Amino acid sequence: MNSEKNRNDAYSPQSIISFIFLIIIFALFIWVYFNVDVPEPEELREIILGYGWAGWLVFIGIASLIAITPIPITIPALVAGSLYGVVEGSVVSFLSVMIGSWIGYWIARLTGQQLTFKLLGRHGKTVKNYLGDAGFLAMCTARLMPGLPYWPVNYGAGALGISQSAFLSATFIASIPGQVSLVAIGAFAVNPTLLNGAVLVVAWITVGVATWISYKYWRDSKGNKKINK
Repeated sequence: MNSEKNRNDAYSPQSIISFIFLIIIFALFIWVYFNVDVPEPEELREIILGYGWAGWLVFIGIASLIAITPIPITIPALVAGSLYGVVEGSVVSFLSVMIGSWIGYWIARLTGQQLTFKLLGRHGKTVKNYLGDAGFLAMCTARLMPGLPYWPVNYGAGALGISQSAFLSATFIASIPGQVSLVAIGAFAVNPTLLNGAVLVVAWITVGVATWISYKYWRDSKGNKKINK
């Protein structure tokens, strides 16, 4: 009886759609890996500048697409700082991250948990560890953790069914320090003023403090849940 039900579930419209989405995402990742060379910061700067006043729109489009893939989002953030300065650069870089993260979240929601975690590979276990309780603090901790890229967090949150409000609010809050810190590096590299240097130092201190606080509260909350069980 159960085996028949499983076979029916495997051929349900939702399963077929999820499988098609998985194929598309795998194909996209493979194509990006073999065909897309992430431009050096200076080369990306020239590409954006070539579009004149519409360059910021092109930047947001490119950076949003990068946020969906395993390509690190560091380079676009550095370029944003070098092109637009700390304030405007942080805004366009942050918008790009939010858009790309939201798209990745919904791709995983449509693909489903089982197939998405096959896609995440070695990152899957880490994402489940941090996002298993599907809470706001867990999302903030995962977003702030050093060495954990944005894309597996986006896909993991969608696959694990974290509410869109928790995902977007945590992404909004936890992404600001990291984006500002990266943008500040780019801004300081082309314009090493005292202000840019101060923003850079403060931003990185904020990242460290926010990571420690978020991790501490997340760890304590998990410990309390184990005790209550």
